[in-house]
Amino acid sequence: MNKTQLLEHLKIVGFSSKILDAFSTVGREEFISSELEPQAYEDTALPIGNGQTISQPYTIALMLSELDLKKGQKVLEIGSGSGYVLALISSILGRSGKVFGLEIISKLVKKSKKNLVGYKNTRVYNKNGSLGLPEEAPFDRILISAAVREIPKALLEQLKDNGILIAPIGPRFEQKITVFQKKNKEIIKKSEIPGFIFVPFVENSEEQTSE
Repeated sequence: MNKTQLLEHLKIVGFSSKILDAFSTVGREEFISSELEPQAYEDTALPIGNGQTISQPYTIALMLSELDLKKGQKVLEIGSGSGYVLALISSILGRSGKVFGLEIISKLVKKSKKNLVGYKNTRVYNKNGSLGLPEEAPFDRILISAAVREIPKALLEQLKDNGILIAPIGPRFEQKITVFQKKNKEIIKKSEIPGFIFVPFVENSEEQTSE
């Protein structure tokens, strides 16, 4: 599958023009190793080193769609990997938006910073994602891109009122993409979409294998 075919596939599924425009603008091949470039636009997850993956395009598009991103928002991604989703979010938010990524694995942070040089509204930090980024909070949207059993309390506290948080929740080999919204300081579960497998959330990078 090439880029045109992937975009057509996502269009047929029914994703919005702003999601499609982001996938059209951002080159997935820039966020994977050179030997995997021939597979860049396959609708599948790909390894990025250190036991981590770049998620399937369909899964990313679904999560971005559920986030209901709007121009100028402030967004935090936990487990930002090689930076691909941050780039897509940046494209959707525009120059007035602010995008922050937290990644616990230092090698991936270095890679993603190189990958994101052209995205001036995006910053990546080598930090434990469960603590969030209190110095930049609150956030309009928070995306957790790794499997969790429950949402870390700090992230719920850093979500704006009327803000949306999305995370894959469940045991190791089966999660539901779960959408939450904060209303009047209460966290409300809006929806669950079953049938996904994400890499597990990491709080200690020593748990990862080296490249």
